[in-house]
Amino acid sequence: MAPLFASCHASHASLLLLSPNPAAAARLRVGGLRVRRPRRLRLPVRTAVGGSPLDAEIPDPTVDDDEWGREPPASAPGNSRPGVTDEWGEPGVAEPEQPSGADTPTNDDEWGGEPTPTPPKAKEAPVTKEDEGREELKRCLVDTVYGSGLGLKASSEVRGEVVELVAQLEAANPTSAPVQAPELDGNWILLYTAYSELLPILLAGATPFTRVDKISQEIDSRSMTIINASTISTPFASFSFSATASFEVQTPSRIEVQFKEGSFQPPEISSSVNLPEQIAIFGQKFSLGTVKELLEPLQRAFASIAGSISGQPPLKVPIPGDNKAKSWLLTTYLDKDLRISKGDGGGVFILAKEGSPLLD
Repeated sequence: MAPLFASCHASHASLLLLSPNPAAAARLRVGGLRVRRPRRLRLPVRTAVGGSPLDAEIPDPTVDDDEWGREPPASAPGNSRPGVTDEWGEPGVAEPEQPSGADTPTNDDEWGGEPTPTPPKAKEAPVTKEDEGREELKRCLVDTVYGSGLGLKASSEVRGEVVELVAQLEAANPTSAPVQAPELDGNWILLYTAYSELLPILLAGATPFTRVDKISQEIDSRSMTIINASTISTPFASFSFSATASFEVQTPSRIEVQFKEGSFQPPEISSSVNLPEQIAIFGQKFSLGTVKELLEPLQRAFASIAGSISGQPPLKVPIPGDNKAKSWLLTTYLDKDLRISKGDGGGVFILAKEGSPLLD
């Protein structure tokens, strides 16, 4: 009985494969009885195999439930991307990618346009032979007046050289209208003078225990004012006084000056007695060690006085507005470093602007 059932089952199976009608193939005879097999959902897929259509059952594809469109994991079916493995061939975990930093900003034209041109730098004026000649004359003049005590100790030979060098610089003056030039403004430091009215100040600086620290002239063309200032120092204190004046432009190189008032600053008391180790009088040198010890009590007395006058405003003295308070000043040479002027008394003034390398 078993072989009969097996042969019958085989014949029906062959009919199932050869039957062109899939519906008929769903009915089988078993032991003379017609048995209907439950139908299964099939998706017809036609392929050109042997020239006849075949039915193939396609499994449902695995769908990524991420509605935002993320890719399925590498191990999911249907994912053609290769999985991550280590050097031994074992499955590994992909390292998270670090976000890339911002690119270094360069030219914003990513389409390959021409880069923005850099504006050219201003070219400095070339140095001419005339400029070199003036600089050499200026340095020679400064070296000549060095050590002359602002002109008080200058010998006749030095004075003659100064007159000659001043004449050469005046002939090579680069500023045609000095009074109207911006280089005129600023604080000018006196290097040399032959002006007789400054003689009392210069003589005070020539005494053994007194020296002239600085004589300056500050010019402000906007307010049309001039301030002449002087500072004298002693072993105990330093004293500063000044004279303020207004001026009017007479010609492109000459101004008229009218002095208004004088001002005396409170003295600055030194913390110790500043005496040299020795001084020379009529060719003889004298030691000041003993004198310095004797002056210590006097120094303490000055210090107590300084405590009472420190912070006090300067003493101002008005100058009468008569013709004696008027004078004129002629500027014969002017550049960014050096100024040469002459007064109505015939004196010459050689000044260097504060911060100039000529003062080094």
